[in-house]
Amino acid sequence: MKNGFSSGRSIIASKGKHNDKYRRILEAAVKVFAEQGFHQSTIAQVAREAGVADGTIYLYFKNKDDILIQFYQYKTKQVFQKFRDEVEKGSTAVEKLRNLIRTHLQEFQNDRNMAIVYQAETHQNRRLAFEQIRDMSKMYRDIISEVIEQGQDEGTMRKDLYVGLVKRFINGAVDEVINSWIHSGGKYDLVSMADPLVDLFIRGIGTHEADGQ
Repeated sequence: MKNGFSSGRSIIASKGKHNDKYRRILEAAVKVFAEQGFHQSTIAQVAREAGVADGTIYLYFKNKDDILIQFYQYKTKQVFQKFRDEVEKGSTAVEKLRNLIRTHLQEFQNDRNMAIVYQAETHQNRRLAFEQIRDMSKMYRDIISEVIEQGQDEGTMRKDLYVGLVKRFINGAVDEVINSWIHSGGKYDLVSMADPLVDLFIRGIGTHEADGQ
């Protein structure tokens, strides 16, 4: 009986990934996690927010940890496809970088609950969704690498740059801008930081006079 139930639940869960109830539970969970903190949240709170019975949650998810992991898997496909689509709209490396940063900030501003949960989880020493976060980071940095390599070919970006360092620089700067916005309570337009960030990435903080010192 146990194996039969598990198999049945697996089938339901597989189908559930394509229905409204599955998505509703995910969005409800992220809202609860953002407001209460992941470790303080309960399945009952998620069920109440989603408007379903507690037992319904277990038709789609193994437990609370599984909700968080599946949230990352679900959002990865959504968000990173948007990143890729917007980057491809640019013709030059600088345009692609600007599109990437603007879209990144726009997506997080559009879904503040997602931003809070994502930022909180990525800064934990022991991350439940370690593999998902690692994969997301790799995809993001791979896009940056492609942009940098194009910029080097175009002659718009320095060829003596250590690409690994540039990737961490860009990733870290965007991450800190999002953290500051979250801690401010989202009181300002996060997307307005996109152009100043790209300008900083491309121009740096030094001047021509500084080169001679």
